[in-house]
Formats: sequence, C-alpha cells, structure tokens
Amino acid sequence: MFKRIIRDSTFGRLLYRVSGRRVLKHREEYSSYVAPAKYNLETADKKGLVSGPRVESLNDSSTTTICEKEAEKTAEEYIIVTWDGEDDPENPYNWPLIYKAIFIAKISLLTTFVYMASAIYTPGVDLIMEQMHVSRVKATLPLSLFVFGYGIGPMLLSPLSEDARIGRTSIYSVLTFIFFILQIPTALVSDIASLSVLRFLGGVFGSPCLATGSASVGDITPVAWMPVSLAIWSAAQVSAPSFGPIIGAGLISDSGSYHWPFWFVCIVSGVLFITLSVFLPESSTSTLLYRKAERLRALTGNYRIVSQGHLDLGEKDLHTILTETFWRPFEIMIFEPVVLLINIYLGLIYAILYLWFEAFPIVFYETYGFSLVGMGASYMSQILGLLIGACVYLPIIYHRFTKKLLAGETLAPEVHLPVCIYGSLAMSLGMIVFAWTSTPSVHWIAPMIGAGAFMFGAFFAYQTLFNYLGMSFYRYLASVFAGNIFLRAIMGGAFPLFGRSLFVNLATNKYPVAWGTMILAIILLILLFIPILFYLNGPKLRARSKYAN
Repeated sequence: MFKRIIRDSTFGRLLYRVSGRRVLKHREEYSSYVAPAKYNLETADKKGLVSGPRVESLNDSSTTTICEKEAEKTAEEYIIVTWDGEDDPENPYNWPLIYKAIFIAKISLLTTFVYMASAIYTPGVDLIMEQMHVSRVKATLPLSLFVFGYGIGPMLLSPLSEDARIGRTSIYSVLTFIFFILQIPTALVSDIASLSVLRFLGGVFGSPCLATGSASVGDITPVAWMPVSLAIWSAAQVSAPSFGPIIGAGLISDSGSYHWPFWFVCIVSGVLFITLSVFLPESSTSTLLYRKAERLRALTGNYRIVSQGHLDLGEKDLHTILTETFWRPFEIMIFEPVVLLINIYLGLIYAILYLWFEAFPIVFYETYGFSLVGMGASYMSQILGLLIGACVYLPIIYHRFTKKLLAGETLAPEVHLPVCIYGSLAMSLGMIVFAWTSTPSVHWIAPMIGAGAFMFGAFFAYQTLFNYLGMSFYRYLASVFAGNIFLRAIMGGAFPLFGRSLFVNLATNKYPVAWGTMILAIILLILLFIPILFYLNGPKLRARSKYAN
C-alpha cells in the first residue's frame, strides 16, 4: 500500500514517466497480470501483445453514468474500464482505514494551513500602520484581499480537478508550489500596495484545497459515513482562522516584526509542498480509471478500451466546458433560491467569524489589558467551542443519518435541519453573552464563553447546511460549493474593513462592543427563518428547482 501511495502521488507520476514507465509500475504492466474477462482483448491477442481470456459480453453493472439512450451504442463501440471487482485494492473506497485516516489528515492539514494563513498577520496590524504609515483599513486590506482571493480561486481552478486527465493531486501540488513561491516576496515587501496584491494572489493559488478538499474526502468515503468524514475535515476548516492570530502573535512578539508570520507561512508551505507531492496519492476515481484505461490500451493495442472520463471529455465542446466552469456556479448561486438563501446565511456566519479579528483586540487587548500573546491566546476559546461542538455533533449525526442509512432507510435532506436550528440558536446566544459581558466589571472568561458558544453553534450550522446542499444538489455539487465559497469569501473579506468602525462608533464607555455585536446577533436571529423554512417546505422548494435532485 505504501508503494501505491508513492506511485500515485505527483512525484511518483513524474518518476514513472521520466524512467520510461520502468519505475513504480502498475499491476497491469507486470507480466503476471491477467486481464479480467470483461475486457475484449481479441484484437490484442491477434497481434500477440498479450495473452488472456476473451469476453463475450461488454456488460458491466457499475457503468451507470452514461445516458440510457446511448448505452447500447456505447457498448458496441467501447469497452469501458471499471474496477476489477468490488474488492479491488486500487479503488479508494477499499483503502485500509489507517490510510484513509492519514489521507484525510493531510487534506485537513493543507486546508487548515491556508485558512490560518489568511489571518496570521493580524496581530501585527498596528506595526504595519506605524511602519507603512497607513490607516487601519488599509492595514486590514491584505486580510480582506486574501479572503477575496480564495473565494475567486475555486471558481476558476477547482473545476480543473474534475477533469479526468488532471485529477486532484496534481492540482494540490502545483498550486501549493505557486503559493510557496508567492510567500517569499510577500515576506520581503515593505509597502501596502505590493503586500495587498501578493496576498490576493496567495489567496487565489491557495484556494483549490478549500473547495476540492470535500471532494477528496468524498472520494474515499462511503455515502453513509460521509457526514462523519466531512465533519472531521470541516472542524479543521472552521477552526483554522482562529489559529492564525495565536501563531502570529507569538511570532510578532518574539521578533518585533510583522514580516515573520509571512516567513512562517513560506516555510510551512514549502514543507507541505514536498510532503503532498511525495505522499498524497490520487483519489479521484475518474482519473484513476482514465489512467488505467491508458495503460490497458498500451498493453493490448486495443483502442476500444476507454474510461467514463474519456467519454465525458469527448462529449464536451469548448462552449460546454466554459459554461460548466465559469457560468454554472454563478447561475446556481444567483437563480437557485435554496442555494442563495443558504449561501447568504453561511456567508453571514463566516463574516462574523472574521469580525472577531476586530472585536477581540478591542475586548481583550484594549479593555482587559492582555499582552499581544495573551490576546492571541484568547482565540483558543473559539477553538475549544468548536471542538466541543464536533464531539457533540458526531454521535448525533451517526444516530440521525449514518446508522439509519446503513439499516436501509431512505432519508430526505431535511433530516439535517433540526440540528442546524439548535446550532443557530446557540450562535445568537453566544453573541449576546459576548456583547454584554465584554466589560471591565465582568471577568474576561465570560466573553470567551460567549465566543466559544458561537463557534459551537457555527459548527452545527456549517455541517448540517453543507450536508443539506450535498444531498439536494449532488449532481452539481462542485458548482454549488464553488458558489458557496465565493459568496462566503466576499462577505468574510468585506466585513473586517468596516468591523472596527461598527464597534467603535456604537461603543459606550461601559460596553465597547455590545451594540455592534447585538446588531449582528439580531440579524442572525432573523435569518433563522431560512433553516426553518427549508425544514417545513424543503421538498416543495426542491421540486420546483431546476438543479435539485
């Protein structure tokens, strides 16, 4: 299995090609390999290229993605490559559990790192203001532009991972390398314009893992266990922005320079590039079968052998590819009411998450007199709230979804929404606690509890609504999630630009962030109608949808 991991990584693929296909060979390339009977090797036998059983039928029950009206024609013209049985070790579903866990951990680590990089420099905003002679809004701009970048990036780059010729692993490796290179000038520049542009580019090229990570997790996880696996990946995703200020505060406090957080990002991204290039195997079934078909073609000389990826690529003209890549995510995001409302709701939650980077310095640095490192450590309250949320959520989703699906029950997407409603109430309650306990007369632990309660509820809302979208729009999931990330990033990047003004202009002597926080809490309560509406009328709304299942 370890050899297979190296073989299917970006480095392994490169070594395989450079060696003329002699190093890290696949099983089809060994003389002992016997091709399954479902492949018609009659042509190859006549040429003396391979010996093996011939087939009388081209039927394969696993080939289901071709249109029914084309099925007979396809069977006559092509031999479609599938896995060699249900227990084929090459199938990512059949990887050993330990390798699946390590794979998800690597994807989660990359996702965590990119999200963490967005806010890692924020404890140094005052230093940037002082040394670059800019306003706070301009000093915050590199944060917003990074977030904008990783909202735009998936719309342009993530669809490439759905191309069977490219796959997911090469996307991760190439773009992580570009991200690594961009961090060098980012750490060296000393003017706000250059820093802002480089941060935007960093967000763009660091972004595909944020959208494609869920697809990678789905590549190796059966449907019944998907919410559990996604919860683990999402825990890293949602908590990551809070890790940034913790690490950034320590680096800036020790060095006295805002440059060191960027050097830290540079070093870690370089290590990640090497690690992922060598030890992250390809997981896309479409890509793996595409490559298998290419090997069988070379082995047998039979060019009727194709994968579903070959057929999909052959059926799409340039106009179709451009439409699916650039327009469909926007179309679904704008014209699909279910998707639009959920995106707005999740976007607001995400924006509030980034507003904490303005509220926490006011509360813990200015009001309670924490040191820079202490203020950074205050973000641990959010991480703790999220971890508690994950521990509570996993057994709930197992009993409400996984256990029932394994028992053969048919479940509607609305099964996830009651948990979302409870999480939404916890978010609003946490914000109210944070608003009215952030005052010198109340112990500092109280606003931390409020922030933790917000993250507890936010984790519930994110997981359940993502699962709802996944079950409702799985045919166009890549486009749905790309649009979701885009809108979340636009809102999350914009809010920090006016966040401090929101809190300062509504502050009182006793309560520095109360009224600004209350406005957001009230908006969250109003938007609670969204999951309630879908819970009561979800089937009707989905029945009217052009894109829903």
